[in-house]
Amino acid sequence: MNLSVLDKGYEILIVSQFTLYGDCRKGNRPSFDNSLSSIEAKRKYEEFLELFYDNHIVVKTGKFQADMKVLLENDGPVTIQLDSKKCY
Repeated sequence: MNLSVLDKGYEILIVSQFTLYGDCRKGNRPSFDNSLSSIEAKRKYEEFLELFYDNHIVVKTGKFQADMKVLLENDGPVTIQLDSKKCY
């Protein structure tokens, strides 16, 4: 956990999931009121990708707004949730 993607020469898989931004704090059905429009979301997604390209990190992506099936083998000791707006 002390080495970065750059240190290890790893590649990154980035899959857009903007439609999964649902707030489940009010009842059983998630609210998508705070989700971005598809145009704004695509722009943010492309900005995010640029951060990796600018640092010469090899990135694999799917197609934005496509129905994708991703097979993942998680190889790590922890899962860390990052949420800058959530108060724990």
